Amino acid sequence: MWRLLALVVSAAVLAAPRPAMAGDPYAFFDWDVSYVTAAPLGIKQQVIGINGKFPGPVVNITTNWNVVVNVLNDLDEPLLITWNGIQHRKNCWQDGVLGTNCPIPSGWNWTYEFQVKDQIGSFFYFPSTGLQRAAGGFGGIVVNNRGVIAVPFGRPDGDITILIGDWYNRNHTDLRKMLDEGKELGMPDGVLINGKGPYRYNDSLVPAGIEHETIDVHPGRTYRIRVHNVGTSTSLNFRIQGHNLLLVETEGSYTTQQNYTSLDVHVGQSYSFLLTTDQNASSDYYVVASARIVNESLWQRVTGVAVLRYSNSGGAASGPLPDPPQDQYDKTLSMNQARSVRWNLSAGAARPNPQGSFRYSSINVTQAYLLRSTTPVEIGGRRRAALNGLSFSPPETPLRLADAYGVEGAYTLDFPERPPPDAAPRVARSVINGTYRGFMELIFQNNDTRMQSYHVDGYAVFVVGMDYGEWTEASRGAYNKGDSVARSTVQVYPGAWTAVLVSLDNVGFWNVRSQNLDSWYLGQEVYVRVVNPEDGANKTEMAVPRNALYCGQLHKYQKEQTPHHKAAAAASAAAVRPLASRRQIVASVMLVVGALVFAS
Repeated sequence: MWRLLALVVSAAVLAAPRPAMAGDPYAFFDWDVSYVTAAPLGIKQQVIGINGKFPGPVVNITTNWNVVVNVLNDLDEPLLITWNGIQHRKNCWQDGVLGTNCPIPSGWNWTYEFQVKDQIGSFFYFPSTGLQRAAGGFGGIVVNNRGVIAVPFGRPDGDITILIGDWYNRNHTDLRKMLDEGKELGMPDGVLINGKGPYRYNDSLVPAGIEHETIDVHPGRTYRIRVHNVGTSTSLNFRIQGHNLLLVETEGSYTTQQNYTSLDVHVGQSYSFLLTTDQNASSDYYVVASARIVNESLWQRVTGVAVLRYSNSGGAASGPLPDPPQDQYDKTLSMNQARSVRWNLSAGAARPNPQGSFRYSSINVTQAYLLRSTTPVEIGGRRRAALNGLSFSPPETPLRLADAYGVEGAYTLDFPERPPPDAAPRVARSVINGTYRGFMELIFQNNDTRMQSYHVDGYAVFVVGMDYGEWTEASRGAYNKGDSVARSTVQVYPGAWTAVLVSLDNVGFWNVRSQNLDSWYLGQEVYVRVVNPEDGANKTEMAVPRNALYCGQLHKYQKEQTPHHKAAAAASAAAVRPLASRRQIVASVMLVVGALVFAS
C-alpha cells in the first residue's frame, strides 16, 4: 500500500506546476466578475457582482493556506482584484494593483495564486482600478488561526462578516467622469450594510421598498463580528443598539480587549469584535453605520441601518436610532478612540510566540519620509491629488515587471523625503527606494480639510503616533513604542498627522495609497521599491509567474486569449479546472500522507 501511495504522490508532484508542501492545503475559487442589476437604495443601477452575487463571497481560509482564485473578467473594462491587508510575502506579483500587475482585459481570465503566510485576521478584497470599488466587487477575507495556536478568547458561537460603506446611486463610470471633468463627487446617497440599504427606521428619510440586512443570532451566545469599511470616502461610526462591542483584533493583530459602545471605522479599515447576545429580545435591535467627521444636519440620510434579530425576538425594531458620538465633527474624541486601540503583547497570532516579541522600539530608523497631502489642485489642465507635490500616474508597463525585464524609464527613484518648498505640483512616476531589511518611518500629514486614510501593501505597520498640527522632529518624543497596534490602514485627521514604522523585510514593489477612492484615482499614491541586492536566485522573492500578463512595452510577450463573455464563461472556467485539479490532488494526497504518518 505504501509503495502504491508513494507512486501516486510522486506522480501528483510531477504533474503539479509548483510542488505543494505537506500541511499547507490549497483553497480553490472560481469567480465570474460581471455586472448585475441591483437597487440597494431603491434606484436600479449596475453593480459589480461575483458569481452573480453582490457583495462577493467571503474567502474563509487558514494561516499558511495556498489560495488559488481564477478570475473571469466579464466586465466591459480591464480589472484587477487586490487583497487589502494580505501581505503576499515575497510575491508582489499577486498584489493586484497597477504598479505590479497588468490588468485583466475584458473577456479574459487570470488566476491569482498566493499563500497567506504567517497571517491571521480580518481583511477584504476589492477591484482596484478605475473607481470600480464604488460599484461593488468586494467581499470579506477571514484568515483563521491554525488549530495548534491559542486564540486569546473563547471559541465564538458564530463568525459574521459585515461590510459597511458609503454609496452613490450613480455608476462608477459616471463618478469617474465627474473626477475627470474636475468635479467633486459630493455627498453620497446613503450607506450600505452588506450591500443592502437602510431599514426603514424613519419614514421621511428612508423610502419604502428598500431591502435591508438582517443578522440572525441566538440568545446567550457570543459571536465574532468582522466589520470592514469598503466605501468610497466616508468614515463611519459603527454601533449596535443595546450591545457592547468587545474589540479583539484589527487587520491581523490581536488587540487589548476593550468594550466600546461605538467605534469609528475609517475607509479601508477592518475590525473584529466579540458580541454577546445578552439582551432581553423584547424587539429587534438596530445595527448602525453613520457618517462621521461631517456636518450631521446635512449628512443625516447618509446612514446605514440593519437589524440584529434574536431567535426569540418579540417584534420589529422601532423608535430612534442609538445615539452617535455627541458631536459628529468631534475629531478629538475620534482621535482619542484611535489611540486607545493597543496591541495585545501577550497573545500569539500566526505563530506561538507573543506578538510583542518583536521589539520595534529598540530598532534604529534608517529612512524617514514625510508624505504631505493637500487639497487637490490643477496640474496640466486637470484636477489632481498629490503627495509631496507629486501626483502619481499609473504606468503603461507595471513597475515590477519593468524591473524584471530591464525596461528603462518606467519610473524614477527620486521621491522627496520631505515636501519640497515652493515647488509647483507635477505629475510623476517617482518611487521610494526602500532599503531591504531597513526600518522606515512614514509620516502622513493631512493638510486637506477632510478625513483621509492610507494603506500600505505588503506589510503591517506600527501606528506609533497621531496628533494635530504640523509634524516636527520633536513629535517623535510622543511616539508610543510600547504597544502600538500593527495594521495596514491608518486614519489621518484633517489638519493632523499620523506616523507609522515598518520593517522592510518583504521584497517587491509595494503600493502606499490613499484609501479614499477619489484621492487615489487622482494620483495620491506612491510605491516603495524593496530589493535584496544579494539575491541572485529568487530566495527572497518569487520569480515572474508563469501566467503573468504583459502590457505596455512588454506587450509582445503576451499570448492572446480568445475573449469569452457570459455565454462562454462556464466553458472558460472548465478549461482552467484541470490545472486546479492537479494541485488539489497534490494537496489532498499530502494531507492523507500526513494523516497516515501521524496515525502510525
